[in-house]
Amino acid sequence: MKTIRKAMNFPNPSYPLEHIDELSKILFVDIETTGFAAKSSYLYLIGCLCYEEGCWQLIQFLAEDYIEEPFILQEFLVLCKEYHTLIHYNGNNFDLPYLRQKCEQFGLKPPFDQINTDNMDIPENTEHTTMNGIDIYKRISCFKNILHLENCKQKTLENFLGISREDKYNGGELISIYHDYAKTKNPELLEPLLLHNKEDMQGMFALLPILSYMDILLVPFRVVKVQANHYDNISGTRSYEVLMKIKFHTAFPKPIAIHKNGCHFSGQGKEGYLKVPCLKEELKFFYSNYKDYYYLPMEDTALHKSVASYVDKDFRKQATAANCYTKKQGTYLPEWSPLFTPIFKKSYQDSDLFFELTEEMKRSPEEFTKYALHIMDMLIHEGK
Repeated sequence: MKTIRKAMNFPNPSYPLEHIDELSKILFVDIETTGFAAKSSYLYLIGCLCYEEGCWQLIQFLAEDYIEEPFILQEFLVLCKEYHTLIHYNGNNFDLPYLRQKCEQFGLKPPFDQINTDNMDIPENTEHTTMNGIDIYKRISCFKNILHLENCKQKTLENFLGISREDKYNGGELISIYHDYAKTKNPELLEPLLLHNKEDMQGMFALLPILSYMDILLVPFRVVKVQANHYDNISGTRSYEVLMKIKFHTAFPKPIAIHKNGCHFSGQGKEGYLKVPCLKEELKFFYSNYKDYYYLPMEDTALHKSVASYVDKDFRKQATAANCYTKKQGTYLPEWSPLFTPIFKKSYQDSDLFFELTEEMKRSPEEFTKYALHIMDMLIHEGK
């Protein structure tokens, strides 16, 4: 087997890797195989990227023929023991399950047997078999439509960010080249094998800024300014909206804009603006324990039986779920799950939820930050 080690002169990424883990505890990984099924194909190259002695090092474990497959796997497993966090591209679906199956095939124990989650927590016990995993593909896939991407292949995202490659082959095209190399050991065939894996690793590193999109939900941001606007819509009706200015910890590599359910977000650099429509009208609060209420048709409201029992029977009737409400005039903001209470609606059948914008909330940047995160979660996950 061959072990190729090379110092990589990477510029510092605009994405702060320290948000994930200490640089010395992060390992990038990408594998090259002769097929998708571990039982019927060979693992011939494992590429790793780690931070040592003040720079990033590319380490490639190459099986020069088929019988060296377990040897490169053993070397990789030894290397893994030094790290807390694996960063990969679509590794949850391919690289990690493939490596696990290969370990089972050769009677080896992987140090990442519990890496099925993508989180940002650092393990307290480094001897534990659980490692953190950051799957760049998983984190960006929900932005496919938002960013108008054709697909979420690594090369597609590299093109999106303007990252260029020398490599002319894809993984499938290299399979026959590896088979020829395993038979002939022709050094000319080695170059494209190593180059493809090297550029996968370089591309993964260069893609790090794209994680800033998902960080909208993972890394706390701050609402730094809130203002209310009013305007006349296209039908001439007076409308109202709340505008929030947001400061993010990481910069977006390209501007982003999302519009959904009347809400609009635009972000550029480390700043974003979130516009949310609000209502100034009368809405209804529905009591869930309607059997304990009477409905008063003349007043169009519900009263608890402890009070309404004194109302003449001709002017009251047993409340139902649909008419067990009180009405309130106010200023309301939408929510897509019960975040703030009490919850108001236009009618019992209406699925749209609202909460009242109170004077107390107007003075609370923390509450608006909580609300902005709620809206961003809706925009991202309903914008798929």
